[in-house]
Amino acid sequence: MLSVSPVVLTTKRLLLRELTPAIFNQLFLKKTKEEIMTYLHLQTDQQFEEMEERYTKGITTYFHDFKGFHLLDRETKQVIGHCDFHTWVPGHRRAEVGYAMTNPKYKNKGLMTEALETILTFGFRQMDLYRVEALIADYNTPSLQLVQHFGFKREGRLRNHYLVGGQLEDSIMFSLLKPEFEEWQARQQKQSG
Repeated sequence: MLSVSPVVLTTKRLLLRELTPAIFNQLFLKKTKEEIMTYLHLQTDQQFEEMEERYTKGITTYFHDFKGFHLLDRETKQVIGHCDFHTWVPGHRRAEVGYAMTNPKYKNKGLMTEALETILTFGFRQMDLYRVEALIADYNTPSLQLVQHFGFKREGRLRNHYLVGGQLEDSIMFSLLKPEFEEWQARQQKQSG
């Protein structure tokens, strides 16, 4: 479907298919709305319009970039979620990670833990990241547990940071540095070895 072949990462149960600005350019400049919706796994016209607006307003800027991955069930090839570095600042070797399991039947199965480990490894090794940030609402217990599993450190609270459902909400700021992640990986290998 695309002339640019996306990177595909594999885990035990998932395929992680890359989404980049070049792929978005190909989709929105050369494909029909139906083809775009199928590739990006958009279910409604509203989701399409929101994605089109993100694209036309610029997924990247002069100093921010984007690298994302669709999560696909390895057996069915169905898109079940996403995981991305949506505020990647290459010049400062940092990015903010975001993720969501969009298919409810795949929640609470450890799949996001599996995906995030692969994404973090890719970010630190292939993207030359030194710092990964996560901004999480204080009531989002699964997400808080996920970043803490990988050893993210809490740095503070950003007041009235995100507009959610018409209300401004605080975000808790977490970060993970490359040496911390490497230490975490070494502990995991030691425990499983």
